[in-house]
Amino acid sequence: MTDKTMSPEDVVAHLRSGMTVGIGGWGSRRKPMALVRALLRSEVTDLTVVSYGGPDVGLLAAAGKIRELVTAFVTLDSIPLEPHFRAARQRGAFALREFDEAMFMWGLHAAANRLPFLPVRAGLGSDVMRVNPGLKTVTSPYEDGETFVAMPALRLDAALVHVNRADRLGNGQYLGPDPYFDDLFCEAAECAYVSCERVVDDFDGAAPQTLLIKRHTVTGVVAAPHGAHFTSCVPDYDRDEAYLKLYATTPWPEFAARFLHGDEKDYQAAVQTWQEEAR
Repeated sequence: MTDKTMSPEDVVAHLRSGMTVGIGGWGSRRKPMALVRALLRSEVTDLTVVSYGGPDVGLLAAAGKIRELVTAFVTLDSIPLEPHFRAARQRGAFALREFDEAMFMWGLHAAANRLPFLPVRAGLGSDVMRVNPGLKTVTSPYEDGETFVAMPALRLDAALVHVNRADRLGNGQYLGPDPYFDDLFCEAAECAYVSCERVVDDFDGAAPQTLLIKRHTVTGVVAAPHGAHFTSCVPDYDRDEAYLKLYATTPWPEFAARFLHGDEKDYQAAVQTWQEEAR
């Protein structure tokens, strides 16, 4: 059995400009923000990002790291439209492929099963087909003769996800209310990197359904306490609404200079200093 533990910098050292990178979580919930911040500090750029988007997309967009975004939405939840994503799109900073949420999920399923596409009903009769002119339809070969959208596989060079607990072998456990398709991101990727709140030796007594990530899909494990901040990682912590508002309203150069000037320890220290000043 291989010990797969590594640092955020080790993860980024395996990434290359031009890759397609999937980022797990959902909106501003359980995003692998420590890994995203490490990516921001790197020279890696020109990325195709595949994400149910939140501040992960906003940060990468503001930093000019994205060539194309594949998503169903980009939101901070309590702020409906991610402001840095919106600003980047308004200035035409990158290409966008936007799918229905279910279509996006089936694209991950197709990639996880190494299929070129999967037939889905979602998208038919909607503007999804108009804004994605490359989408094609298929006809059932059986007696029903039904027409479906042929949702292409969302194949990933690498996936970044965050869970509550993981072991050194790459098994990952979520303890919150929703898996957020993180297992599909790992299965759809050539390499998957899992950050976690805590590395554990075993999962004795764990409910089987919480053991989401399987080690055979994982390349590396990163111990990253508070590594989803400022998104939520329930039950370990909730979304940091005060910091979220600061992020959304602070000009990017000022925000980056204050919070993104060093490594992850520097980030966590800067956040703690800000929180103490705000009290």
